[in-house]
Amino acid sequence: MSPAMHAIEGKARHRAEMALTALAVFPLVLGLLNLRALSRAPRRAPSGDEGVSVLIPARNEAGQIKEALAAIIANGPIVREIIVLDDHSSDDTVARIREVRNERIRIVSGEDLPSGWCGKSHACAQLARQARHGWLLFLDADVRLAPDAVARLMAGTEDQETIAFISGVPHQETRSFLEWLLLPFINVLLFGYLPLPLDQGRSSGLAAACGQLVLVKAQAYHAAGGHEAIGWRLHDGLALARSLRQHGFRTRLIDATDLAHCRMYRNAGEVYAGLMKNAVEGLAGPVALPVWTTLLAGGHILPFLLRASPLMKVARAASLALRLLVALRCRQGVLTVLFSPLGTLLLLWIQFHARLRHMTGRPVTWKGRLYET
Repeated sequence: MSPAMHAIEGKARHRAEMALTALAVFPLVLGLLNLRALSRAPRRAPSGDEGVSVLIPARNEAGQIKEALAAIIANGPIVREIIVLDDHSSDDTVARIREVRNERIRIVSGEDLPSGWCGKSHACAQLARQARHGWLLFLDADVRLAPDAVARLMAGTEDQETIAFISGVPHQETRSFLEWLLLPFINVLLFGYLPLPLDQGRSSGLAAACGQLVLVKAQAYHAAGGHEAIGWRLHDGLALARSLRQHGFRTRLIDATDLAHCRMYRNAGEVYAGLMKNAVEGLAGPVALPVWTTLLAGGHILPFLLRASPLMKVARAASLALRLLVALRCRQGVLTVLFSPLGTLLLLWIQFHARLRHMTGRPVTWKGRLYET
């Protein structure tokens, strides 16, 4: 090869390394800015005395519903009622609920799932119709609240200009290999790629939420159409936040690491199926998939595969620094940092798998139900 060709090849390689370094450094910079923007709920009681209806959709949750109810009851009188919808459980969910003797608990039997609805959204819509208080706290059955969580969430709605909706990602308990390898990406994507400093709580394009933990003002919820307006969506929390913003209400995302904890999935099969379920509405959309592939593969996989040039060393350090930043803030283990390139690769594999299933018309399965994505 001639010297001229060597020079051209060297310049092309340098430009490629510059691009990959930028893809690794940008989310680290944004993550540092988001440390302040993604704040935690204030450690104080709310100034008002409005009550909260806690609403729990439950389908085959016999193994954990009692712990969830005990944690809610520990939040005291600010929780005026706890409504659990039994969504056609085939286990002892109802019997376990009845063992928790508390006058605030009500059990509702779920209606049959209509065509075109997601099971959880349908359950939440029924729960909202039963609620009698000014604020609705939608809570997954695997979430365990801290004793002051509800009061702090209510105080968080007063922290800024009137907030009608507040949500956060609980601390994710991860024990099996795929849990600690993949579930921390929930927080990585929030800290590294959501421009929270630009968000004033109104733009639907910047809305973010976690369906595991959602507190919403009942009046705003019903004005925006509630879960009926998003009944087919699998990303119910995000869809609800966007719906409220489209109707003129402000929403807020917080870091809920110290408010609640949750073990979302309990084995590798559940992790894979759960991420597949949400993929097409998330990273695996027809436009989103090539964009996220460029961002994640370019910033967090390729720098570890290419030769260790000075630029690639910077890119590797930036990628690991972002993961360490999120791990420290969200109480994640060090293994998820060390194995982050592998985790990123597997996450993208799941997105492409979900995209392929969608293109071939194959439904996703969750809790015994089939969903056309």
